Amino acid sequence: MNHETVIAQTTSNSEDEARALARGAVESKLAAGVHVDAPITAFYWWKGEVETAQEWRISYMTTTDRLSALEAWLHEKHPYDVPQWITLPVTGGSEAYLSWVVEETRSQ
Repeated sequence: MNHETVIAQTTSNSEDEARALARGAVESKLAAGVHVDAPITAFYWWKGEVETAQEWRISYMTTTDRLSALEAWLHEKHPYDVPQWITLPVTGGSEAYLSWVVEETRSQ
């Protein structure tokens, strides 16, 4: 079942926004669970300049079946012009946990 599970990540510039993006995805059954990491410092190029910002990393535990819906939802809700959006395959883990992710992300 591991081939179905993925972790998708984005960032936000405020804790409140990160919490809203996390809770909304879980309430919508787009993710089984979400982690919001403590503030991190980001350095990146934006419009020809090196920028520095404090951000919160948001990690969604979801399935490949729900991934495109989660991405569309995130791009609709996210305040950034170009939000970070990456996915990481889950190549192993507890069968019970991976089954839980699949069960909790089934469409309503």
